[in-house]
Amino acid sequence: MEHKLTFKDYNEALKKTRLLGQKCENCGAVITPPRLACRQCGSYEMSAIDLKGSGRIQSFTVIHVPPEGRVTDGPYIVVMVELNEGPWIMGNLSGVRPDDVTIDIIGQPVVMGQSITVSDKYSGGEVAGPVFLLQAS
Repeated sequence: MEHKLTFKDYNEALKKTRLLGQKCENCGAVITPPRLACRQCGSYEMSAIDLKGSGRIQSFTVIHVPPEGRVTDGPYIVVMVELNEGPWIMGNLSGVRPDDVTIDIIGQPVVMGQSITVSDKYSGGEVAGPVFLLQAS
């Protein structure tokens, strides 16, 4: 079984501010980050696709005490974004002070900005993650 999109390729793309996903050839579902099988139908027939990286915030939390060994100090905002293509993805929110964020941020449009590279003592190297920015309404 061949992986059409590896985590290495996914992380390398994030470092270049590019969000990759997969589309199921069987049912058309779009997923990200990469998986071996479709979450909807279980098919292994997946193709790699580019995602726009835009969507709406569905949930958020403010991290005051970051995980051990993380380079980024707290506080920072983590959001769950429903991408316009369908899948949900977690990332950091930039451009908003953690002390100023309120429940009003739910439903706000965002776009993926420059990705961050975070190292910690458990990841075994650099790991990229998406960073989102609020879009002007």
